[in-house]
Amino acid sequence: MMKWKRTMLPVFSAMLTFVLILNACSNGNGNSSGNGTSSTETNAQPSSANTEMKKELKTEEGAKLVVWETKDQLEFVKEVGKKFEEQYGVPVTVKEVGADKEQSDRLATDGPAGLAADILTLPHDHIGLNAKAGLILPNDYFEEETRTSSTESAVTASTFEGVLYGYPKAVETYALLYNKDLVPSPPTTWEDIIEFSKTFNDPTNNKYTIMWDLGSFYYSYIFYSSLGGYIFGKEDTDTSDIGLNNDGAIKGLTYFKKLKSALPLNSGDITGDVKSQLFQQGKLAFNIDGPWAISSFRDKVNFGVVSLPKFPSGEQSISFSGVKSYCVNAYSKYPNAARLFAHFATSKENQLLDYKMTGIIPANSEAAEDPIIQQDPYISGFYQQFTHSNPMPSIPEFDYVWEPTDGALVSIWNNDADPKTTLDTAVETIKQKLQLKK
Repeated sequence: MMKWKRTMLPVFSAMLTFVLILNACSNGNGNSSGNGTSSTETNAQPSSANTEMKKELKTEEGAKLVVWETKDQLEFVKEVGKKFEEQYGVPVTVKEVGADKEQSDRLATDGPAGLAADILTLPHDHIGLNAKAGLILPNDYFEEETRTSSTESAVTASTFEGVLYGYPKAVETYALLYNKDLVPSPPTTWEDIIEFSKTFNDPTNNKYTIMWDLGSFYYSYIFYSSLGGYIFGKEDTDTSDIGLNNDGAIKGLTYFKKLKSALPLNSGDITGDVKSQLFQQGKLAFNIDGPWAISSFRDKVNFGVVSLPKFPSGEQSISFSGVKSYCVNAYSKYPNAARLFAHFATSKENQLLDYKMTGIIPANSEAAEDPIIQQDPYISGFYQQFTHSNPMPSIPEFDYVWEPTDGALVSIWNNDADPKTTLDTAVETIKQKLQLKK
């Protein structure tokens, strides 16, 4: 199966892209906006385009680009925008637009109205929704380069129904942060943590061994996934096959209950603020968190970052991972220039620049292997866990999974509910939601 995918996927993708080009041309406009704006070059080239054809991709005459970015990435994009203008002569304006979800929501209305940016950032679980709605263009012209230069997980996460849409720029997952003053050597198994808690936990004085947002499917996915559970079949694309109540998931959630001996609190008592404060105060030895938390603890805690602990039988903890990608607005007046910018901004050189300016973990595999990343005491730990992660499904139906799985976690942890019965109920709820959507 994997062999088929690796050999046939580019061909299939190229064929699909070619069909899209023909459809666009049949509408009398290479730009799906239908605004009559013409491009000096073909908007899309199949991945099988030869090198000579790729050299012909040029920016449209008079092109100028707008990029939406979140606040923490603004300075980086402005810097890249200057470099892009120097090389291609295309001015780039950067506008701050909230979180990535806000960009996705605005694209739905501002895109068809011609008011959206040419390039925006999307978390990969929003790519399917926007691709299905025809709001973003495939990453067609630079597909082969992107597949070669990016980590496999990043490419998978940026693909929807066999078509690559994103230009991966950063990856993220959560890992185990540990206080070096309390624990000189990090644990390697969950059993190590349980054993440590027997002498460290002191609830009367607010001292706890480990905390994470255990009522969240995002963070506790490790107990669903690591022992054989899965969300949807066929690499999270087949909604008729749900594996959240199979034997592996039941086994994982049964072990999840055992950890309450190390964390004797109900899920509602563990908030992000409480967890961060205790870790800063040296009253929490282990904190499961993401790279976004580094700034909160740098210079306040002597901490390290390592992969999540293994299960007693040796299985690695499999976390959720996210991939952020630049995507090209399907209604852009300058799709060629936008493609060039998205590709330019996600080069190895610029992803390393992004890391230096903002601390992101590069999606570019060469950049991730660069000594500056490997020697980073924090980022290297997150990157190691990323190699043991599954990207969140990118299909729109994934949205129906969150609430039932969150509820199952809370029932099992707080109420000592039976894992099998609880997971069966959660899966039945997901099936009902999927059926209502049809």
